[in-house]
Amino acid sequence: MSSTTTPEASSTTRRAGALQGILLLAGSCMPVLGSVLITPVLPQLSEHFAGVPGAEVLVPMIVAIPALVIAIFAPFAGQIVDRLGRKTLLIITMFAYALAGTAPAWLEDLNAILFSRVLVGVCEAAIMTVCTTLIVDYFHEPKRRNKYLGLQTVTTTLAATVFIALGGALGVSGWHTPFWVYAISIAIAVPMIFALWEPKGDPTDTHVAQGVKVRTPWRRIWVRLLVSVFGGFSFYVLIIEASYLVVGTGVAATDTGIIGAVAAVASLATAIGGISFTRMGKLPHSVLLPLAFGLQAVGMLVIWFVPGLVGIIVGAIIASYGSGLLLPSLLTWVVAPTAFEERGRVTGWWTAAFYLGQFLTPILMGILGGVTGALAIGVGVVGVAAAIVGLAVGAALRARSRASVEA
Repeated sequence: MSSTTTPEASSTTRRAGALQGILLLAGSCMPVLGSVLITPVLPQLSEHFAGVPGAEVLVPMIVAIPALVIAIFAPFAGQIVDRLGRKTLLIITMFAYALAGTAPAWLEDLNAILFSRVLVGVCEAAIMTVCTTLIVDYFHEPKRRNKYLGLQTVTTTLAATVFIALGGALGVSGWHTPFWVYAISIAIAVPMIFALWEPKGDPTDTHVAQGVKVRTPWRRIWVRLLVSVFGGFSFYVLIIEASYLVVGTGVAATDTGIIGAVAAVASLATAIGGISFTRMGKLPHSVLLPLAFGLQAVGMLVIWFVPGLVGIIVGAIIASYGSGLLLPSLLTWVVAPTAFEERGRVTGWWTAAFYLGQFLTPILMGILGGVTGALAIGVGVVGVAAAIVGLAVGAALRARSRASVEA
């Protein structure tokens, strides 16, 4: 696709700073809020709706549905972003998110709650797509862009830990109470109205040539999206399975202190990996992606071959550090090279791919655990797959780089 700089892009544009970065990072935490806040009250929900047919499946879907909806609707959000603009969609969905998210605080019907969670997922698809697109739009310099994309991983990872603790604390008052936390999106949306603006481009940005119809650049991104689906899967394996691995070593399921400590250490390692990207982001993706997948592989293989709690802790730290490095590496690989007018839809498809991987994680791990006969072996198999994907991506990127140099 040919590209050039449009007159709009040549005009003077506003320069984003820390305030815009903070607001976009805060907005990026909303999908995390949707997926983890209410996990501590799932037992209460299961008990409350025990008499509803199919409750044993429907109650866990309260957590799982938003991720699936994000995977389905993010591409549509990307289309809207490119055609109608970024800021308006973000503000509308931030307010809608508060309404849909708090609805279960006063609902009593399980089907109505599930419908509200579908709406939450639709809002999250738009919020995540726009926030990521605006980070790339606002911060053109590679160093600043990598900094905020790395911080996006750090912020969302740490937010997950905070939201789980907050949901557990509020759940003491009943399962309705944690849902009121979704209203926090209003407190973020109000300053967004005044601090954010609709970007028009920048002389350093690329643009689709005048008169050229904007299309999704499938030939350039389809392989990257497939890798991102696997990346979303490998990223969430230990987030979902860590507690079961710990219990599998003989730790009692009621010993939430040890289970929570392992999860917190892994979460911290993910955040450190994201921070590392702010410095390592200048490395080529032919190095970053194999390194990130390789660290995931090493950590998961440690969990497989080193028995006991020590193996799980060490393996989780190594793999989670790789996951923290992987997320922004994938994002910049797919989104950063795109032209301004196609960026929203590409970001939408990347978001869909990553969250599809997240949604598939418990399904695929259930199959792997059943086939291999042990969860730790299933995790190790994922590690082998991560190593293969990392090596294949690295080899393909290096071959492409050599071909472009020779040409």
